[in-house]
Amino acid sequence: MRSSCHGLCVAIAFTLAACGSLSPTETKPAPEETGTTPGSTPVMGAPAPAATPTPSPDPSASPTPAPGGGGDGADACGEPLPPPVTTMNVKVHLRGAEAWTLDSTPLVGPDGKYCATIGFTDGRSTCAVRPEGNPQRSACELYAIGRAKDTGRAGPTWYKDGQLCTGRTFGCENHPDNQYLLVAYKAGTYSACANNGTCGEVVVDK
Repeated sequence: MRSSCHGLCVAIAFTLAACGSLSPTETKPAPEETGTTPGSTPVMGAPAPAATPTPSPDPSASPTPAPGGGGDGADACGEPLPPPVTTMNVKVHLRGAEAWTLDSTPLVGPDGKYCATIGFTDGRSTCAVRPEGNPQRSACELYAIGRAKDTGRAGPTWYKDGQLCTGRTFGCENHPDNQYLLVAYKAGTYSACANNGTCGEVVVDK
């Protein structure tokens, strides 16, 4: 009888122990993820820098114009800088047995004030960029007319019947020493053009 009670008592003790282990344990719910550490102060993004207003152009400022050469030659030309080329005066300069030599001169105006200021005192309103013999003439012509598209030299771009002069076989070639001159071997309509699109032409009927 004692042994049976002993076994029963042991069983009851285990049962009570098991019941005690089933007591619920309090747990704290995990904090929801909010993107911030609990208890910390959220850091706001830095404010965007204020836009810098674009300054208004100064009406008194007068940028240096560049009629033909993109400003090339402006420093050597000096004041007053020539206005845009409006006329290309093209003519036959020499007639040779094998070739003719053509000549071109860029003219500006009508601008009577400019022409008078640079030394033309005969009342003309269309004139060369400087008088013949003026040491500034080459630089002022470069400023006004620009550089030839095919050679890169100071002076006009020459065409025969609308095509660049490429050599004697084609019928014409740029003068070896002066871009304002052209050697014409064949008949045709010859044009000399400034970079602003102003052209002058002459017909060669040799």
